[in-house]
Amino acid sequence: MNQFFFPGNHWLYFSVYLLAFLVGLPLNLVALAIFVGKLRRRPVAVDVLLLNVTLSDLLLLLFLPFRMAEAASGMRWPLPFVLCPVSGFLFFTTVYLTSLFLAAVSAERFLSVAYPMWYKTRPRLGQAGLVSGTCWLLAAAHCSVVYVAEFSGNVSHSQSSNGTCYLEFREDQLAIVLPVRLEMAVVLFGVPLLITSYCYGRLVWILSRGASRRRRRRVVGLVVATLLNFLVCFGPYNVSHVVGYVQGQSPRWRSCVLLLSTLNSCVDPLVCYFSSSRFQADFQELLGRLTGGWSPWRVEVSVEPKVKDGGDGQAGDCPT
Repeated sequence: MNQFFFPGNHWLYFSVYLLAFLVGLPLNLVALAIFVGKLRRRPVAVDVLLLNVTLSDLLLLLFLPFRMAEAASGMRWPLPFVLCPVSGFLFFTTVYLTSLFLAAVSAERFLSVAYPMWYKTRPRLGQAGLVSGTCWLLAAAHCSVVYVAEFSGNVSHSQSSNGTCYLEFREDQLAIVLPVRLEMAVVLFGVPLLITSYCYGRLVWILSRGASRRRRRRVVGLVVATLLNFLVCFGPYNVSHVVGYVQGQSPRWRSCVLLLSTLNSCVDPLVCYFSSSRFQADFQELLGRLTGGWSPWRVEVSVEPKVKDGGDGQAGDCPT
């Protein structure tokens, strides 16, 4: 394990995990409350997808204390070992769920603007539910490699015997893990990134020809937050999969860039915030309640023009 960590490095892990927990948990709880309220009033497909992103982040954050306990113990697993594969499975699954759902959100946004009349006639809620189930299944199926790697081969020499959790691998385990990681980098990161880049590239081009300044600004915020997730939070980690497959071993810096993936739980609420004007208004109203009626956005909300479809219309709300 010395090749991956230097003395005191585990406190860096602990600090990043703690930061993600303290920042991401309240933000995602607020997002959850807003989406539940929106779905009760008028459910739309994008809200279903973003609700799944929020639930995925909350699942990651709820199990993050396990990672904090590991880091505080010098990257040795201090908990019952049965929790190790569970923690790893949920951690990696939620990370890749975000990339899949962000790609689905980009497709929804693009279709609502590029083909508004066609978009209105589609049963979007049913399709959003189907897409959500497919994303959960696809991510969970790939990340089940955590269990396969841990309990394959000589169980007596598994990581439970040396006190680590998914950090050290034998040759027979690497023969399973490395190809699956490469496939995950292509299927769960590369393809969603291409879809997202195309959809938002086309979306920005369409809106640049006639949308209002406020609408363009919200779209730019949505695109920046999404690409920040892909390129900064997920990109380096998935590059490590490709490098590891070429080298035939896990790169020494893989565990460090994995920390960036943890921070996606803090960035996802930004995607939600820029998703629609209705979410922004609900967020500002909730913030005003929590701060005793004062909000730095109060004036802006008061002059927000009313939209006939309530700000969450299925056509043309990208974001309205």
